[in-house]
Amino acid sequence: MLEEQKKDDKDENPRRKFIKVMFAAGSIATIGGLGGVGKYLTPPIKFASQWPQIRIANVSQLQVMKPVVFLYPDTDTPNWLLKLGVKAEGGLGPDGDIVAFSSICQHLGCTPGLLSPGDSPPCNSSYKAQFPMAYCCCHGSQYDLVQGAKVIGGPAPYNLPPVKLQIDSNNDIWAVAMGPPNIYGMGPGRTDDPSQVLEYDTFNANIITQGTAIPSSG
Repeated sequence: MLEEQKKDDKDENPRRKFIKVMFAAGSIATIGGLGGVGKYLTPPIKFASQWPQIRIANVSQLQVMKPVVFLYPDTDTPNWLLKLGVKAEGGLGPDGDIVAFSSICQHLGCTPGLLSPGDSPPCNSSYKAQFPMAYCCCHGSQYDLVQGAKVIGGPAPYNLPPVKLQIDSNNDIWAVAMGPPNIYGMGPGRTDDPSQVLEYDTFNANIITQGTAIPSSG
């Protein structure tokens, strides 16, 4: 009996260590989305120690509301690089209108469509965009791209996660980090802690490199 108890204790220790690591990464009880749960339950546990820095495009290549689609911070996460045509919150470039956001809807992970002022989504011809925005036809979530992709309608609980950008002396645009909230399916939801955003958004992910970013016109 004693030997059996010792064996049970040995078997239990790795489980306890695993659970402790899970809670250190963030409370598993609050992880949102089945994709996030799957990644949190799949060993080995790993996440990036710092954000990758990836060149996306040059300022001269951008056209108003013609997105450059790129992958960041991993090889499964698509994003938009956009020139909105109007000055935007956090916008870069000579007109203050260059921004980037995750293109995954924060409701259930669909892909919203981009609308210029006056445009209507294909699923709702009576709706007219008043400013550059994203409209998800899955369930009607709406995001104001001028004001940090905040939610202005529909069921999405959070804004689209922003990609933090830098422009170098050659006018090349670089993705250097993600801002809160977490990418859909990659964490427990809203967090303003930069270390947690990095931890959750890169959890067990295949981190992007310059060679795998593969930017292309959307």
